[in-house]
Amino acid sequence: MDGSSKAALMNGAEIIVDHLVRKKVPYLFGLCGHGITGFMDAAFKAQNRIRTVSTHHEQTAGHMADAYYKVRGEPVATFTSCGPGSANMVVALAAAMMDSSAFLAITGNVPTGQFNRGPFQETGRHFQGDFPSVIRPYVKRSFQPTRADMVPLAVTQAWDQLTAGRPGPVNLDVPLNVFVEETAHTPSDVPNRVVNGAPGNPAELSAALDLLLAAERPVIIAGQGVLIGHACDALVRFAELTRIPVVTSPNGKGAIPDRHELAFGATGRNGAYAANDATRNADVILAIGFSFDDRATSAWLDGYTLSIPPSRLIQIDIDPSEIGRNYPAEYGILGDAKASLDFLIEAARARIGGAREITAGWLARLGKGRAVWREYQGGLAESDQMPLRPERLMRALSRAIPEDAVVASDVGVHHNWIIQLMDTLRPRHLIHSWGFAAMGFATSGILGAKLAAPDRPCVAVVGDGSFLMTPHALATAVEYDIPVVWVVWNNNGFCSIRDIQHGMFGGRELATAFEVQRTGELYSPDFALMAKSYGVASHRVTHVGEVEDAIQTAIKANRPYLVEVPVDRDIRPIGTGSWDLPPLPNPEPNFLKALQARGLSL
Repeated sequence: MDGSSKAALMNGAEIIVDHLVRKKVPYLFGLCGHGITGFMDAAFKAQNRIRTVSTHHEQTAGHMADAYYKVRGEPVATFTSCGPGSANMVVALAAAMMDSSAFLAITGNVPTGQFNRGPFQETGRHFQGDFPSVIRPYVKRSFQPTRADMVPLAVTQAWDQLTAGRPGPVNLDVPLNVFVEETAHTPSDVPNRVVNGAPGNPAELSAALDLLLAAERPVIIAGQGVLIGHACDALVRFAELTRIPVVTSPNGKGAIPDRHELAFGATGRNGAYAANDATRNADVILAIGFSFDDRATSAWLDGYTLSIPPSRLIQIDIDPSEIGRNYPAEYGILGDAKASLDFLIEAARARIGGAREITAGWLARLGKGRAVWREYQGGLAESDQMPLRPERLMRALSRAIPEDAVVASDVGVHHNWIIQLMDTLRPRHLIHSWGFAAMGFATSGILGAKLAAPDRPCVAVVGDGSFLMTPHALATAVEYDIPVVWVVWNNNGFCSIRDIQHGMFGGRELATAFEVQRTGELYSPDFALMAKSYGVASHRVTHVGEVEDAIQTAIKANRPYLVEVPVDRDIRPIGTGSWDLPPLPNPEPNFLKALQARGLSL
């Protein structure tokens, strides 16, 4: 284990832990169980080289690992036992898989000598030791070494798979006996040779650039692939050079600072007005690392967020399955986001002689839309009502949370407000569960975010519904002294689903309000008191004037802290796009009508 070429006797668990240590993995997140004890013993012996953080539910461990990668761009590992222990990881694995986030999920299984005998917690009705089939749709690959001498290759290939191409979680499923059986092993410090970074086809990029530079109404859509590919600086340089406006997908927020003059917000149903205006009226679109998912595109409804054609599409992505999947790409280019943008920058410099004026009128139009949007939202944020208007709370969050913070949003109606109104100023300023929309992600994941960025404030904005799913994360924060802040957006219910019921089923509502069934009164636990029972400092906002101070106090305390904020449950996010749940009729955008009602105009 000293890095020499001499073989040594090591058990399977020691081989795995040693590999992680050599890859400079700082943390293991997980939960004990009989099937994982052999691995835990190896982790015990390596405590001075890799730190173990024990959670109170496996889902929390997975969300922590997901958030760690989203913030730092480096994978860590989780460990869970067989049966329900690893089954509890399914939601976290799915959330990471659908957001292209990577971590190594080490799962214990029953001993190989007991395969096919129906031992305690074996998944074996259709195939022996078949836990990998449970998570098959939600990992890039599962590896199941059934002998100790198979472990070195399995852990090496599993680790290399995490970040090769499109990142994602990988499973290493190990029978209990393989953790403890020994084999001769020669540790290796050979670096990972799977390197992303190739630009797309130069001829196609060059031709696509000609099309883009000739356009009068071009727009760049930056997806999460720009963040994952560390291409944000290149994106800004290219936009500034070409004077092309930039919008992002909701999952790409932070690819360009929202306060940049060429940034016009996120697209989709609850996106910013100028963003949807730009994409639906563009003559040429350059999409980079963007999957064209339904919530970012107004569910592919023509004319709401996109009209392709007549808009002409240039699509650059590292995943060939995304190119042309939802819209026909005139130029579909397989390539790394940063390397492709670097190529485009150099090519554009050679073709642009001076200041570009072709997009001036287009930028002026979009700029006016952005200004009116901000004026409309700013007026609503002046309200001093209690419970707070959502716009007022969003203003408080923007004022109270330092610009270098990591903000994690959980899933719920508050998530829509954050997409719409939070100024995201840099990559991974905002993290969230987008593709799978896993409730509990931020409540738990904020712990992993803080471990990834110990010098930055880390604040989770969570709905009361999502918080109640994984409140045990507070215990882990206290046990390991992880100083994070939870802002609980309390609106007494699953209000995003309530809004769908109201909009699509004539106001009929069932099972979305938190209420006492006998009386019909709205119900809420005392979240501040709940936090105190965990040993977490807390405060409940009782009047609007204290909300900024309460959040700032929580951050400055540098300890686990919860702030509960009552929010008006009947105020819904304004719609600038649409969404579709066929065959139900899709909702129409209501921003322009709301603008007229306020006496404002474009």
